[in-house]
Amino acid sequence: MQPNTTLSDVLTLRERARRHIEGGALTENYNADRETILRLLNEALATEIVCSLRYKRHYYTARGLASSAVAAEFLEHAHEEEDHAGRFAERITQLGGEPDFSPDTLTARSHAEYVEGQTLQDMIREDLVAERIAIESYRETIQYIGSTDPTTRRLFEEVLAVEEEHADELLSLIQQLGEPLAAG
Repeated sequence: MQPNTTLSDVLTLRERARRHIEGGALTENYNADRETILRLLNEALATEIVCSLRYKRHYYTARGLASSAVAAEFLEHAHEEEDHAGRFAERITQLGGEPDFSPDTLTARSHAEYVEGQTLQDMIREDLVAERIAIESYRETIQYIGSTDPTTRRLFEEVLAVEEEHADELLSLIQQLGEPLAAG
């Protein structure tokens, strides 16, 4: 299917911009299913909040020989996940939606789980699993969005790149600790 290559003239653009001005960034040529995009963004928001909380718990409870270096990585990841959550919430409001920060439904909406882990190795492994879930989820979301909402797609692409870095860093930590990769 070929994309629409017809460009509007300046007068048409100006006239359309004045109609439905209360829509803000959401203009007449927004082609995505807005409700689905808002649901996906709110699920990503929940995922990032849960991941941030898990990383913070791991930061405060990390114990063991390599714990200070690993804990520093946990804290850095927690801050990056918080940033992602803020960016998703901002995009939700740009699209005229309401970011859902409700603690009552947070874990149900999150793709990642909140698993505490008992040992440093458990913590790293659970964080890696969560990053892999986010990576797969965000890739699917990017494919779903396609060209219908380039701004939201780009946001997911940017966050995906950071999640892939997190997964790589966590895998390196597991390998440095000499732990086997296979888990239960």
